[in-house]
Amino acid sequence: MNVSSQRRCLLQIQSVVPYAKAWEEQRSLVAQRLADPTLDDILLLLEHPPVYTLGTGANLKFLKFDPTQTTYEVYRIERGGEVTYHCPGQLVGYPILNLRYYCQDLHWYLRQLEEVIIQLLKGYHLDGQRISGLTGVWVEGYKVAAIGIKVTRWMTMHGFSLNVCPDLTGFAAIVPCGIEDKPVGSLVQFLPHLTLEEVRQDLLRCFAEVFQVHLIDLKMAEGFPV
Repeated sequence: MNVSSQRRCLLQIQSVVPYAKAWEEQRSLVAQRLADPTLDDILLLLEHPPVYTLGTGANLKFLKFDPTQTTYEVYRIERGGEVTYHCPGQLVGYPILNLRYYCQDLHWYLRQLEEVIIQLLKGYHLDGQRISGLTGVWVEGYKVAAIGIKVTRWMTMHGFSLNVCPDLTGFAAIVPCGIEDKPVGSLVQFLPHLTLEEVRQDLLRCFAEVFQVHLIDLKMAEGFPV
């Protein structure tokens, strides 16, 4: 597809952002676009300090600690899915997309997010796999990418997390995504020399290809309403 015919998607790359700040930013961006659907889509790509998040209906039995008596940061948020863990070394993507311009089907959207990761892994000669009935991407039985979304009037928020080179010990305090029999892994356990920056750039390329969008760095898009 010619770039000129692709839908435009703004891109905001950040380093390590506190979860509460990124959550509020997402809510603000979604509210703006619900009020004015002509605004461009936007992809936030960042990392978080150590934090646990639970989906709307997540079961507390998947926490191995008391959330009312802990020093951990814990948030119950409006996405689907169970509990997960974020920390530096994990790339987190929050696409704020108007699915009316793509496909008004939540299953399609989830599969597209998985496909972004699968295509990324393919470029590294890794076989990214789906597991029937579950959401996410696995490599050799290890879950390397988790996905949880919220969609309001076809406007998306939340998104995906990809374990590149994080300290995985934080996952020991939970049953990640409520899946007890499948371990969490990271890309560097398969490709030790892979860097976060390398994956970041490849991930953006795969996202643009899968969703057929033209990514425009916000730093280069001054004057556009966001």
